[in-house]
Amino acid sequence: MKIGLDVLGGDFAPKATLHGAILARKELPDSDKIVLIGDKEVILAFFHEEKEDLSGFEIVDAPDLIEMDEQPTKALVNKPNSSIAVGFRLLKHKEIHAFASAGSSGAMMVGSIYSVNTIQGIIRPSTPAYIPKENGGSSVLIDVGTNPDAKPDVIYQFGLLGSIFSEHVFHVKNPRVGLLNIGSEEKKGSLTVQSAFQLMKDSKDFNFIGNVEGREFFRDNVDVIVCDGFVGNIVLKQVEAMYRIFAKRGIKDPFLDRFNYETYGGTPILGINSTVLVGHGISNSKAIRKMILMSKDVHEAKLSFKIKHALERYAINHR
Repeated sequence: MKIGLDVLGGDFAPKATLHGAILARKELPDSDKIVLIGDKEVILAFFHEEKEDLSGFEIVDAPDLIEMDEQPTKALVNKPNSSIAVGFRLLKHKEIHAFASAGSSGAMMVGSIYSVNTIQGIIRPSTPAYIPKENGGSSVLIDVGTNPDAKPDVIYQFGLLGSIFSEHVFHVKNPRVGLLNIGSEEKKGSLTVQSAFQLMKDSKDFNFIGNVEGREFFRDNVDVIVCDGFVGNIVLKQVEAMYRIFAKRGIKDPFLDRFNYETYGGTPILGINSTVLVGHGISNSKAIRKMILMSKDVHEAKLSFKIKHALERYAINHR
């Protein structure tokens, strides 16, 4: 397969992205290629300076960068030679099988929707995050920022998407799906959350176990934690902040180490017709390496196909 990498995306690009690509290349089979999308001259100079072999790589020239603070839709139109715009053109025309970037998450989402399109039946694509469990496994938190004002039917679909992701990437059988709330009772929470509960409680699309509270996050009581993107983003950044505090104070523990974003690298955009991964803006070479390897895992799990199949069943169940 061919994995496209936005070389210019991220706070420490292009050095971190290129170092990460070299690390990932060593772990991929010879039949796979990493397509480096960015300023060709910069890429060639880097490989020459590092005395690294370019075999196993392809280079596609895309010298322009979409900055983090640019309006995504405008930037994609005004910068057709940007690394993100070129990456999506390659993905649309099936010249690459997956596309990964630590650059503008807004541009990655807009590019996904307008280049490879959402799967028919998906109201809004979403992004998950991984929450370590005390027992060594991982739960899925969805959504973590793509949909800050999600309505109940969208939140319901998060449960479906998170369940498919947990089953086929984390290999959890019949994942337990919980709705994040301020209490376990059915009538707790905002009107939106209460309405989402009513949609989810008799679901035939996934294994809904009811409301879960924040204290359940790291226990093995739930496999998929569903919330809107506003809440999910705050939770995720709080978890990251706590990890940084522990690391700064020299507190070492194998469980705490699993909160390091480098462990996961990137997260897929779920509900689109291809494989797109978005990495943390502060990604270093280790995180880029993991994002590339995760791109291969997500593509080979055929998530898009499985989501399409699940949406067909979903349509039958909701007629």
